[in-house]
Amino acid sequence: MNIRRVVPDISTNRMEETREFYTGLLGFNVAMDMGWIITLVSPSNPTAQINVVRRDEPLPSGASGPFEGLSIEVESVDEMHARAVERGVKITSPLTDEPWGVRRFFVLDPNGVTLNLLSHK
Repeated sequence: MNIRRVVPDISTNRMEETREFYTGLLGFNVAMDMGWIITLVSPSNPTAQINVVRRDEPLPSGASGPFEGLSIEVESVDEMHARAVERGVKITSPLTDEPWGVRRFFVLDPNGVTLNLLSHK
């Protein structure tokens, strides 16, 4: 399975302070801002990213699962889902097509860390 990127997901009640910290101190650029999620990207390495997710508001209609842990973009989320089912991995949110263009599902690792496994459509 080809892993395309791994992105830490930070859940916060301090969106603007967090944005300023990562853009001001580390020089990340804002690649996406949907109000409830901001994706920050390194200007020199576009696969080095951080998602900042608003903790104090409900997720938008159509969004599934919690947003804390890691987002891992894979070549084929359908193949990854089949592998997770075959291995008996705890799936906490089903395979879902999201309105913003990703297909994904959530699993827990042995430590209870949520993994958002996804592919772009």
